[in-house]
This record gives sequence, C-alpha cells and structure tokens, in this order.
Amino acid sequence: MYRIVSKRLLNPTVAQMEIDAPLVARKAQAGQFVILRVNENGERIPLTIAGTDKKEGTVKIIFQIIGATTKHLSEKNEGDYILNFVGPLGNPTEIEGLKKVCVIGGGVGCAIALPVVQALRDNGAEITSIIGFRNKELLILEEEFRAASDVVRVMTDDGSYGEKGTVTQPLKELLDSGERFDMIFAIGPIIMMKFVSLTAKPYGVPLTVSMNPIMIDGTGMCGGCRLTLHRDGKRLMKFACVDGPDFNGYEVDFDESMSRGIMYFEFEHHAYDKACNLIRKAEGAN
Repeated sequence: MYRIVSKRLLNPTVAQMEIDAPLVARKAQAGQFVILRVNENGERIPLTIAGTDKKEGTVKIIFQIIGATTKHLSEKNEGDYILNFVGPLGNPTEIEGLKKVCVIGGGVGCAIALPVVQALRDNGAEITSIIGFRNKELLILEEEFRAASDVVRVMTDDGSYGEKGTVTQPLKELLDSGERFDMIFAIGPIIMMKFVSLTAKPYGVPLTVSMNPIMIDGTGMCGGCRLTLHRDGKRLMKFACVDGPDFNGYEVDFDESMSRGIMYFEFEHHAYDKACNLIRKAEGAN
C-alpha cells in the first residue's frame, strides 16, 4: 500500500498527488512513468512521473480526471492509500549535451514537460518554454515553468490569458527570427505534437515527442500503444511503453496513433459515468 502524502487540484479537471514511494523516487528520471492500481478491483494505468523528492521519498503524479480509474483516484485524499505503485518504467528523456532547447507543453502534457525542463536546467541548458491551454481556467504549473525556464510563452486558444493562439505560433516566430535549438521537446495531445512536428521540420531542428498519451498497459503486452515509425523509407513498429515513450517526432505516424486513440473513447466514457454513479450512491449512503 502506498500513502498519499498530499493532494491538490490544479484546475477543475486536473489533480496532483505526492505518493510515498521511496524506492521509485530513488531511481526515477525525467520522462519515466509508473503503473498504479487504486484498489483490488481497479485497472492498471500508466502515469508519467511529474517530479520526485528523493530525500523525502515521494513521487509526484499529475492526472486528468477523464476515465473511471482517474475518477476513483481523484476521490482519494491525503492520508489515504492506493494499492499498487510500480516504477520507474520506460526510458528516461535524453538530455545530455543539450545547451539550448525549446520545450513545448500542451494541456496536462505540461505535467510531463515540467520535469524535463527541470532536468535540463540542472544540466545548465538555456530553456525556452511554450505552454498552451484551451483557456485560462485550464492553466497549470505556470509558476513552476517560470522558475525553471529562461523564457516562458503562455498561449490560450481563446486569448483569455497570455497570448491568443496555439503553441506552434511562437515556435514559428522563434525559428523565423533565427533562433536555433539543439532540440525541441513537444509533449501534449497527439494532434498538438503532429503540428509542432510539421512546423519545425522545414528548419531541420531535432525534435523529440512523448507518446505517453497512447499507453494503456505500460508493459508492451496489450499492444495498444504500438505505433509506426517511418525511417529511411521503411515502416518500423514500436511500442510507446517499452521502446519510448520518447521518439523522433519526424518519424512518428501521428494519424495512425490518433485513429487508434479514439477506439476507446466510448468505453472510457461509459466507465467514467458508471464510476460517477457508484460514487454518488456511496456518498448518499453515508
């Protein structure tokens, strides 16, 4: 059993928890993830590690309340326990030798982008961060990004905060102005990563994307996170959980990944509604 040390809502649909898991905290690196199970009847889900405190032995997770399992997890409070918390899994983000980078986070993907920014900062890199959200209400982690970055650009689709527009706009402005980065990291919705890749490709800047959004089982056994890479005229099949989650953004077949992702939408929506009904019944009984 793993104790929830702290919990807070970052916005109406995104929660942050710190979990007492010293063995995981000791070895975790930016880009890796954990597999957790809330209770004996719960499913196993992968969540990217959003930070660690190695001294205190805690691991930070940030998750969007979107399905049945994340709904159940969100009902837990400080001092409660979850059943399983296994990790670190996946390959760490490669940051060695990078001196000037651009990190782009979209929505809850900013929770994954932030530890990458912090690891780059600790390595002495110069960092430009671009973070994007649909609106001001969904903004998360701005202060943390400003503390770890040299430059931060905040974008909202509706212009309710920061600059109006998508994350590709400031990226294109920077590249057009002559900025050259050793690497661009894009972490967020698949559609966002696709268009960041399309924007950056003409400039020849190396690009890494995190394919954690398509992970399900987290061990490679379910096959749900397989993706196609196009490399040197060949099609390669990889698994986001065991081969990634980071990949060369110019090689990823984003359209295939998006079409596979919507296959589970109806099931997840049904499971979420069922979880909400069970929670309401339990609350009514108390």
